[in-house]
Amino acid sequence: MPRIDRYLLGLLLTLFGFFALVLVSVYWINRAVSLFDDLLNDGQSALVVLEFTVLTLPLVISVVLPVAAFAAAAYGTNRLSGESELVAMQAAGLSPWRLARPVLVFGLFVGLLVAILVHGLVPMARAKLAERQSEIAENITAQFLRAGTFQYPTDGITLFIRDIASDGRLLDLFIEDARDPENQTTYTSEEALVARNDSGPVLILLNGMTQNLRYDDDKRNLSVTRFEQLSYDLGAMLTPRSGKKRDLREFGTLALLFPDQELLDATGADAGAARREAHERIAQPLLSPIAAMIGFATLLIGSYSRFGVWRQVIWAIVGLIAVQFLTNAAANQVGRNPDLWPMLYLPAAMGGLLCVMLLWLAARPRRICPRVALATRPAAKRSAP
Repeated sequence: MPRIDRYLLGLLLTLFGFFALVLVSVYWINRAVSLFDDLLNDGQSALVVLEFTVLTLPLVISVVLPVAAFAAAAYGTNRLSGESELVAMQAAGLSPWRLARPVLVFGLFVGLLVAILVHGLVPMARAKLAERQSEIAENITAQFLRAGTFQYPTDGITLFIRDIASDGRLLDLFIEDARDPENQTTYTSEEALVARNDSGPVLILLNGMTQNLRYDDDKRNLSVTRFEQLSYDLGAMLTPRSGKKRDLREFGTLALLFPDQELLDATGADAGAARREAHERIAQPLLSPIAAMIGFATLLIGSYSRFGVWRQVIWAIVGLIAVQFLTNAAANQVGRNPDLWPMLYLPAAMGGLLCVMLLWLAARPRRICPRVALATRPAAKRSAP
């Protein structure tokens, strides 16, 4: 690789590392704060919170890397222009097409990183995260036994606990079981304990009362029973794990391209939706070199200005937003009709055409304004009479 290419590639990779670190940190912290609050409220330990935040990191990185590539290319080109290095390179005979070669290599490198993430690490992290979420969801003590808030474990069940003592006792418990509108039961107790048996978690209610409201032939019958000890099966509150469908994003790309019946049964999706998810993954890395080239090529257009290249920067951001808008529009259209999956590659194709057009405009010889040419033309000598 020529020295000039190594120099430009080194500059872009350095800036890319900086922007990627900053953007990933901001995006990750923003998502981790809400996750941190939810898990701590569920009574989870700091290690569980750290595990969940790490499992969300591959997805965050895959989203941020194309933006970091764009920022690195735009900032690096602006820096080269401001320090007159870009002018010196062009004066040495390097055309915009030649200068774009290391930028394209840089974009392909970022695209390779995104491909590794979306085809490998992100599905693995999603599968592990779903597994850990299911394990925590089965822990009834962590999920539903919160003090001071009304909980709705399932349709028709309302649970309220005034406080939880330091030894684990539940104080002033209220449960309303209205799953059967014709037969509703309300449980109240001064204290309750959580126990486990072969069928799952059980609440041991102490010193309480049950109120049963039954509708018989348009008549309402209310019966009240007081008790010193009563057991209530908490397994009725939980949704069976076997009934929960898996997410398509937890499977590998090859399995989604050629889905078998086992995968379709596990996710509840059809073959078209599985192939759509696979093609979205294949198309996502293609946007990384497009973003880098837009950030580079747009800043090559325009003449020198002492006010900087802020206009070109704005146009570069507009171009990136346009490509992202096309990506979202194509994803929405394919979501309605999975047979239109080739549209997922349309934003990358349009972005490539945009980059080629920008480089062609940058390589065109600039015409000198007639007024400037007239002002710089030497005055003609007057002839002697």
